[in-house]
Amino acid sequence: MGVKQLGKSLKAKGNELSDTFFQLNVLNGKAVVDDQFPPFASKVKEAGFQVLQPKPIEIFQINIGKLCNQTCGHCHVDAGPDRKQENMDRATLEKCLAIIEQVPSIHTVDITGGAPEMNAHFRWFVEECSRLGKQVIDRCNLTIIMANPKYRDLPQFLAKHRVHIVSSLPYFSKSRTDSQRGDGVFEDSIAALKLLNEAGYGKPGTGLQLDLVYNPSGAFLPASQATLEAEFKRQLKRKYDIEFNSLFAITNLPISRFLDYLLESNNYAAYMEKLVEAFNPATIMGLMCLNTLSISWDGFMYDCDFNQMLDLKVASQVKHIDDFDLETLQSRNIVLNQHCFGCTAGAGSSCGGEIS
Repeated sequence: MGVKQLGKSLKAKGNELSDTFFQLNVLNGKAVVDDQFPPFASKVKEAGFQVLQPKPIEIFQINIGKLCNQTCGHCHVDAGPDRKQENMDRATLEKCLAIIEQVPSIHTVDITGGAPEMNAHFRWFVEECSRLGKQVIDRCNLTIIMANPKYRDLPQFLAKHRVHIVSSLPYFSKSRTDSQRGDGVFEDSIAALKLLNEAGYGKPGTGLQLDLVYNPSGAFLPASQATLEAEFKRQLKRKYDIEFNSLFAITNLPISRFLDYLLESNNYAAYMEKLVEAFNPATIMGLMCLNTLSISWDGFMYDCDFNQMLDLKVASQVKHIDDFDLETLQSRNIVLNQHCFGCTAGAGSSCGGEIS
């Protein structure tokens, strides 16, 4: 077993889309494409909201680094084995811990990447968050468990600290999974899921939560989350005797490698049109940016992980955790841009799947 990489990151290839400012110019019709779409902020106003302001912070999400053992075709982080420099250090994680302990409304610490487990301080940080009584989420790509013997005990470590595992699995077939995430990903993912099941994850009565994430493989919106979950459960159980708790259907947002795919395949205009036409006002109050604070590997603060990948920092006088001030942050407005149409299309999309 082993994952064959799809290629280098956009940054390593020198692709102009690795520049977040250039991506924003594309999304706003100022570069590459001439297509103009209504501003997302105007759709929010039509729905009755002059601005969006945050609720109390409940989820503290940390992108702990862009280093990953995979180079997936649609990765919005542009993560990969060549992103070795962008990894959160111990000092920054200690500052994050201080904030987590200081803010009583934070009940969940959501650790993402890259492959978060490849950060040298990952296990220590999980232990510390667990000690504080916080629910920890590990956004695990599954193949990391099989990538190296030093990760093989991850299921037992995560189970010991009752970490909620959220794992990407594009489909229950080898061809569709490997085409999106690299040769060998499906086999390694199935092997990892079996190890997680053996550790109690996804099994009734254990309380060890194992959720899967589905992203469409092309320029279309995901099908009904409930329908997809039922089919994934049936197929994985029948073919591999694998169990899991829930499936999250997440819309691909037009940023980074997925934006590159849309432009290369001439699907950009049609996809954006789909997102705009599917705008659903009922999703607004459930958007993850309202109760989540997203932290980058170097300690800057964002309204969500997607804003982070476009370097749209919080609209506040305090932008870095070094200057963290809860009262100032709570009075900010959420930063909106055209990619936000992805979170409000159809049933909506968040890190926890459908919204409405």
